[in-house]
Amino acid sequence: MNLRMFLFVAILGTFSLQDLHAQEAKPRPASTPASTLDFAVVYNGQWAAVNSTNRFAMQGASAQIHGKFWKGLGVVADVGETHTANMHNSGTGLDLVTATFGPRYTWQPPHRRLEVFGQFLGGEAWGLHSVFPAPGGAQSSVYGGAWQAGGGTNFRLNRYLSWRVFEADWLCTHLPNATSQSENNLRVGTGLILRLP
Repeated sequence: MNLRMFLFVAILGTFSLQDLHAQEAKPRPASTPASTLDFAVVYNGQWAAVNSTNRFAMQGASAQIHGKFWKGLGVVADVGETHTANMHNSGTGLDLVTATFGPRYTWQPPHRRLEVFGQFLGGEAWGLHSVFPAPGGAQSSVYGGAWQAGGGTNFRLNRYLSWRVFEADWLCTHLPNATSQSENNLRVGTGLILRLP
C-alpha cells in the first residue's frame, strides 16, 4: 500500500467514525470537551538503534488525525518524518518517514483539563537518502513495516486548542541493515492540538 492510499483510507475511516458518532452521541456536560476529531502537530526527538552499540539521534515532526467514537476509544493516523545528517558518526545521513494507523484510548478525569492516552499503531516505514545493504549492492531508499506503541498527556488550553505536553513511543521499523533487519527507536515529542467540536 503506498503512502497516498494509506492516508486516504485513514482519513476516510476517521471521518466515517465521526459521522457515526454524531448520529448516536448524546449531549455531554459543559465541563467536558465535546470534540470528536482533532489534529495534532508534534515535534519529535528520536533515539534510533540498529543494535545495542549503534545509537544515534534524529529530529523531525509528525502530523496526527485522531477521532473518538465510543467513550475514550478512538483511532489515530500518524505520519512522521525524522532526519539525521550523521548516522553512527559515519557522515551518512538518513531520512525516516513512517505512516501508522491504529487504536488509541484516552482517559480524562471529570472536570479536569488533563487527559492521558495510550495507543498501538501499525503501518509502513520508508528509509531515504541513506545507504542500505542489498543483494546487488547498496540502495539509497527502502521501505518496510513499522509498529508504534506508547502514549502521552494532553492539557486543554481552551475549547479548541490543547497542548501535547509529552508523548513517548517505541517505534520498531523493519528496514535492511547489516545486522538484525529491524531497528528499535524511542520517539518523544511535544506539540499543539486543534480540536473540532
